[in-house]
Amino acid sequence: MKKLVISIVLLNLLAACASEKPKEAAAPAPVAATAPVAAPAPATVVAVDPLNDPSSILSKRSVYFPLDVSAVQADDKPIVLAHAKYLSEHQNRKVRVEGNCDERGSKEYNLALGQRRAESVKKMLVLGGAKASQIETVSYGEEKPLCKEHNESCWKQNRRSDIKYQ
Repeated sequence: MKKLVISIVLLNLLAACASEKPKEAAAPAPVAATAPVAAPAPATVVAVDPLNDPSSILSKRSVYFPLDVSAVQADDKPIVLAHAKYLSEHQNRKVRVEGNCDERGSKEYNLALGQRRAESVKKMLVLGGAKASQIETVSYGEEKPLCKEHNESCWKQNRRSDIKYQ
């Protein structure tokens, strides 16, 4: 029994080690002398502006806030940091960060909250590598709503800061 097991193991080892040599590739057939073939035209490379590419995070330009909050939320930090990186790599570009609020609260309160939201986004852009001189902030308070209905889903859309390239 022991000899049989050893024989089977040895046969398996030999079979595993045995392999065919790879066949050599055939030499290319000689080309008959003909007129020279023109090289293919180089492919035209079209540069896609990442700011307008819908698949780019840079196409997202709004940062949203909860009610009465001006700190950039974790969900929107990647958007702000992507814009910061873009601005640091394109120092000739400038942006205006526009702070907005929903309709609740007094006009003065909403203008101040919109400004704090815009300044919060600016601070994160600068910390991400953009220069402060590239960024202007403004507050529109409740004056530029995206949605004009009077419900929470609409108000959520209006509590934002927009990054607008100039």
